[in-house]
Order: sequence, then structure tokens, then C-alpha cells
Amino acid sequence: MKTSKNIALRPRFFQDLDVSSEEALEAFELKGASCKDFKISRIDHHVFIRIPKKEQHFWSPQLHLEIYDVDDQPKLKGLFGPSPTVWTFFMFAHFIVATCFIGAGIWMYVNISLGHEYIYPILAMVLLFITWFVLYFAGRLGRDAGKKEMQALYNFMENTIKAVD
Repeated sequence: MKTSKNIALRPRFFQDLDVSSEEALEAFELKGASCKDFKISRIDHHVFIRIPKKEQHFWSPQLHLEIYDVDDQPKLKGLFGPSPTVWTFFMFAHFIVATCFIGAGIWMYVNISLGHEYIYPILAMVLLFITWFVLYFAGRLGRDAGKKEMQALYNFMENTIKAVD
């Protein structure tokens, strides 16, 4: 599993399974009942593997698996990401920065059209652009902070699937 070279903040992976999708889903459900290291929940063809609350930190990842059949071939689609609360906060922050950037652009256009000073809108746009980079790199640092946990989640997933064979 390579996560350091790609630009994605939420790494994804795909693989074919050697066992039926129902067997794999049941294996995760059975492991979830007895596993103390991870919290596992299943909803239809989706499996969520999380770090227990007492061991979580702000950047703790979770692994979302989707197990389904395509032309009688079982497939697994995995997605690493932060908790939904953290992800929602970051998307909200990006939305606010983008909206303010557009507002500053309109402010600059109006000032230029009216022949007024437009240094403040330009400064606001530069600061918002820097803020966007800070948010992006904070997300990258958060992903890096959770790499060991991501590897542990991935290894747990692999071991669970291999146990079904």
C-alpha cells in the first residue's frame, strides 16, 4: 500500500477477492464481535473499521470497505479517511475560504471599476490563498500522522480476508 507519493488526502485501493463477497462480509462481521483492537461495523455491503475511541487522536483514520460482485467476481474497494467529523470540518473550512476568495475577487473588481484603491482586496485574496495551502498541508500532515494506524487497519483487513480462504 503506497500512500506517500500520491496527492490524495483520502487514499483508495481496489482488489479482486478469492472468496465470495458474502463470505468476506460475514468474516468481518464475526471478527467485529470478538476484536478488541478495532471497532468494526457493517451496513449492507459496506464495512467500517475504526480505531477504538480510547486510542483515537484527532487524525486517527478509518477504513471504509465496499465489497461487491461484478460479473460474479468479488471486488473490494477501500478508502482511508479521517473521521467524518474531521472530514466535514475540513470541507467546511475549504468552502468558507473559497467563498471569501470569490468575495474578495468581486470586491477587487468593483474597486477597480470605480477607480478606488484595490490593495486591500488583493491582500485578502493572497491571505486566503495562503490559508488554503495551510489547510491542505494540515490535511497532509494529518494523513502522515495516521500512517501507522492506516497500515494496521490495512493489515487487519488483509488478515481477515486471508482467514476466510
